Amino acid sequence: MSNEKKTALVTGGSRGIGRATALELAKSGMNVAILYAGNTAAAAKTVEELKNLNAEANAYQCDVSDAEAVKQTVKKVLADFGGVDVLVNNAGITRDGLLLATKETDWEQVNGVCLKGAYHMIHALYRNFMKKRAGRIINISSYVGLHGNAGQASYAAAKAGIIGLTKSVAKELAGRGITCNAVAPGFIQSDMTAVLPEKVRDSMTASIPLGRCGQPEDVAKTVAFLASDNASYITGVVLRVDGGLGM
Repeated sequence: MSNEKKTALVTGGSRGIGRATALELAKSGMNVAILYAGNTAAAAKTVEELKNLNAEANAYQCDVSDAEAVKQTVKKVLADFGGVDVLVNNAGITRDGLLLATKETDWEQVNGVCLKGAYHMIHALYRNFMKKRAGRIINISSYVGLHGNAGQASYAAAKAGIIGLTKSVAKELAGRGITCNAVAPGFIQSDMTAVLPEKVRDSMTASIPLGRCGQPEDVAKTVAFLASDNASYITGVVLRVDGGLGM
């Protein structure tokens, strides 16, 4: 990767882990484009924060489960920024419930955003990375993608799929100097975990060897490392950020 200022594209970049990641990449000297699903106010606030870090920044509303929407949005990003050097596939949703009670539409929505969304983004930017002969692709998986979790079959399946996608893309693009890695967060404080009952949160925290839940910044700093030149010899890796939960 060259020493010129690079551009990162972060999906689900307006809140939580995505927002923290976008800010961390801006702090490292990158320009940042964020994709968001529907919260325009949160996206605008994040863009303002990014610009305060001296980054060129813009937000694009896009449903990553929609192939045509992704294609058109990526075209806009490439036109606005001139290229993309780092892709972070962070967008995700949950529809928790026992498998018996999981509707097919819920299963399709979760896998559509979490897994198919990552495929759409990589597919749309594949030629961009090939042309550059450099780049970083970082996919956000999850602890449950490695270990499963009762009541989260759809989410666990999607996040496990992310791992297979990561390893396959890593092998495809390694010869072009492009790396592809996954980060598997554990219990991270976010909008998703905030809705859990207090007893459930306390129980999960008690099971973490480091004795605390993670912060979005813990994941963001890991992503920033994988996006940097310091990680140029790392590809096809699933890096856990879970306080030891998956040991």
